[in-house]
Amino acid sequence: MDKDRIDGALKQAKGAVKEVAGKVTGSTSTEMEGKAEKTAGKAQSAVGQAKDDVRDSTRKI
Repeated sequence: MDKDRIDGALKQAKGAVKEVAGKVTGSTSTEMEGKAEKTAGKAQSAVGQAKDDVRDSTRKI
């Protein structure tokens, strides 16, 4: 498993917590930061998945 997938999952979790905290406290900026962090985490996970897919496909050759 690629490190980007792990880091991406952590960013998604951290962003989700920050988003909920923003909703609870009524802080729109914190909520938006959380959403942005979740999105960045999803993108990073996708990059890691792509790296894993390439690595797996080259091993099969």
